[in-house]
Amino acid sequence: MYTGYINAAKEVFKNSALIVIDRFHVAKLYRGELDKYRKKILKELKQALSVSEYKKTIGAAKILRKKNELLTKTEKEIVSELFSWSPNLMEAYRLAIKLTHIFNTHQSKSEALAKFEEWISLVKKSKLSFFDKFIKTFRKLKNEIGNYFIDRNTSGFAEGLNKVLKRRCYGIFDLGSLFQRAHLDVSGYRLYAENKAVL
Repeated sequence: MYTGYINAAKEVFKNSALIVIDRFHVAKLYRGELDKYRKKILKELKQALSVSEYKKTIGAAKILRKKNELLTKTEKEIVSELFSWSPNLMEAYRLAIKLTHIFNTHQSKSEALAKFEEWISLVKKSKLSFFDKFIKTFRKLKNEIGNYFIDRNTSGFAEGLNKVLKRRCYGIFDLGSLFQRAHLDVSGYRLYAENKAVL
């Protein structure tokens, strides 16, 4: 989502390529702001609640990262207890889930952007200001974020492959060897299977 990369891509590809901001980078931004807010609320609750009451919130952070439908009865009770002490935190998570739902729903770019605007209106009504940084970034990059909904493309495979290559090539400093390793990881199994079939 770095503007420098986006501008460089526009300069190189002109109008021949569609620039898409990966949904996972967008999610990382708004979830990061949500995490900061959660930490702030838990810090406040630690001061306001008794020791025994605060202990009931232990593990809530991990639970809140899970999908609601996957929560056990005990986990739901912990979350419910936490939200009873902080309705604002409950509203914050409700808004974050709504935002994720927009990405999970198959719709056109124009429909998705309209849904984003509706979501922003809900945030404004909630008086929760911690999403403001995300909203500002969204406003600046909404065309590239919206392009995701055209073909639902992500850079997940490329980023995953990059991480695997970094691990497997650790300590390889020769450029030729590095490209051989990359070629083997990308095409090696297919080439091996073809050679084996010939034999």
